[in-house]
Amino acid sequence: MYKLLCHCQAVEIELNPPNGLDNLVRCNCSMCKRRGTIMAIVDQNNIRVVKGEDKLSLYQFHTNVAKHYFCSVCGIYTHHQTRTNTSKYGVNTGCIDEINSLELENAKNIDGINHPLDK
Repeated sequence: MYKLLCHCQAVEIELNPPNGLDNLVRCNCSMCKRRGTIMAIVDQNNIRVVKGEDKLSLYQFHTNVAKHYFCSVCGIYTHHQTRTNTSKYGVNTGCIDEINSLELENAKNIDGINHPLDK
């Protein structure tokens, strides 16, 4: 079990992926490139907003399929529903205190600039 917190701790999310955080990605799409996070991809059944759902703001762009959430108080990106598979969520590993996301080396790079849904 992992606890994800935004900077001001208004938003708290529990993650319970069965295999830990084994699916780490870095994306080069216009959004991910700017926020610079390593994301763990988890199934929708393994993520739960514990507190602060009312503090989450939603941002969508381009195809308006992916749903990007951030804390409306401190502005930190916490997670997003992916557009490739809407039953999956990308979570900001930088919001997990026990993880130093700058030291994560097993993240795979994905090509969001040339996303298959854009063709």
